[in-house]
Amino acid sequence: MLALLFWLSVAFVLYAYIGYPLILMALASLRCHPVRKGSTTPTASFIITAYNEQTRISQKILNTLHLEYPKGRLEILVASDGSTDATDDIVQSFQERGVTLVRAPKHQGKENAQKYAVERASGEILVFSDVATILEPKAVLNIVSNFSDPTVGCVSSVDQLIDPDGTISGEGAYVRYEMHLRRLESQVNSLVGLSGSFFAARKEVCYPWHTDLQSDFVTLLNSVTQGFRGVLDPDSKGYYKNITSEKRELERKIRTVVRGISVLMRHLSLLNPLRYRLFSWQLFSHKLCRWLVPASLVLAFASNLFLTTASGLLATLFVLQLGFYGLGVLGLFALSPVRRGFLILPSYFLLTNWAIIVAWYRYAHGDRYRVWQPSAR
Repeated sequence: MLALLFWLSVAFVLYAYIGYPLILMALASLRCHPVRKGSTTPTASFIITAYNEQTRISQKILNTLHLEYPKGRLEILVASDGSTDATDDIVQSFQERGVTLVRAPKHQGKENAQKYAVERASGEILVFSDVATILEPKAVLNIVSNFSDPTVGCVSSVDQLIDPDGTISGEGAYVRYEMHLRRLESQVNSLVGLSGSFFAARKEVCYPWHTDLQSDFVTLLNSVTQGFRGVLDPDSKGYYKNITSEKRELERKIRTVVRGISVLMRHLSLLNPLRYRLFSWQLFSHKLCRWLVPASLVLAFASNLFLTTASGLLATLFVLQLGFYGLGVLGLFALSPVRRGFLILPSYFLLTNWAIIVAWYRYAHGDRYRVWQPSAR
């Protein structure tokens, strides 16, 4: 029985990280659902959400003003989440250049501030972007071109993570893995998640708007329930700096998972394969399975501990587990230069799955992270 538990746990982890992408690759070779891009430029509203961003908001607005889009067809809205510093004054200084301040009266969270901007927006397409995300001049043209395809309800950008010194971090490798997974999902059927730092959606899929749920995830699920799909646009890239503090990175991951779980728990009907077919499998595999991996890791380790004397193979596998987790712990506590190379991935894997464990605990105790401070980058 213990042996069966061990191998099932190992199989579950392998499926979540390797099996699911491999099946997607096989499906992509059999059915490819490409996006039919066009050159139309519908009216668009560019929404920047900000809370006490006086040090970065000018750079973000200037970057946005340099985006290439037909004159008069792109409005720029800054949704201030009840900022108490000079953010609102800085935004208003750009008023003559076509930037509109939409202020939430109180600091009640990102989605609450976005709600005011969504209600104010006049564009057919809504484009959302974080203050910390820098875009290329053609970013909006590229992302909006996907909506020429009538099957597309929302579009995600590609995350481009940059360390302060320009090197690739452990999360850089992980982000590349996620982007590859999203490309496969987009080819086969639909994405399961959007990049919250830069994404676009038809205005109709932004309703209902939930002020207490993660807007990027909900927008994707709204698209699916309304008969659309979400796609990845490889030509639309959002550049943002990596978080260098392990503590802040851990808190960001915990917050992201808690908010994701909150959305999924309110949309469990989407796991019904009789109604949502292929997407239900994708949602189960990409989100729920990934969030259940830590439980499988614990079961695999515990069962393997009691099976070390059963065979040489099981004893070897237990030693390998100890070695992998040991490298992960060493990577978390070592100085940054030492962590380069083979210590990065095990430490990132450990950090990610510990964040998921803490996230489940906090979700069970009622934490929902509707309001938080932006991560320093």
